[in-house]
Amino acid sequence: MGAPRFVADVMLGRLARWLRLVGCDVLYDRLGEDSALLARALLEGRILLTRDVALAKRAGENGYFVKTEGFRAQFAEIVRSFGIAPDFKSEFCPECGGRTVEVSRESVEGGVPEYTLQTHEAFRRCPNCGKIYWEGSHRRLAAAELEKILSCKNEDRSNT
Repeated sequence: MGAPRFVADVMLGRLARWLRLVGCDVLYDRLGEDSALLARALLEGRILLTRDVALAKRAGENGYFVKTEGFRAQFAEIVRSFGIAPDFKSEFCPECGGRTVEVSRESVEGGVPEYTLQTHEAFRRCPNCGKIYWEGSHRRLAAAELEKILSCKNEDRSNT
């Protein structure tokens, strides 16, 4: 059985983004209605992540009530609850959840800063939203933040 696939309700957008950063397939629609999210979870064999007790109950075994508050605590809860091994080289677009694909340097010219174009060889683009990604300090910083969250060194329970 592969890694769990999720649908996140409207209250969990930031959690969805961070789960994508570590390789989780997470659908998120900030305008999604409960019934539509539940239908999608059932149809696609996904787990509906929600902070809504009633929705979690309606989803049954396809639902998971996120008990903690603040995305850092929520992230740690989901990673631990589902035994997710974070993959810091995820191919999921954190913005929209699409799978990024390798593209040539030439194809991103004009779409990335000139310095980035000159100092990097490998680029990825999301075919859904068009965002361009490359291995940079942002990835190392995100990986360090995620490690910090997972090691419980960060006690912040806010949504910021």
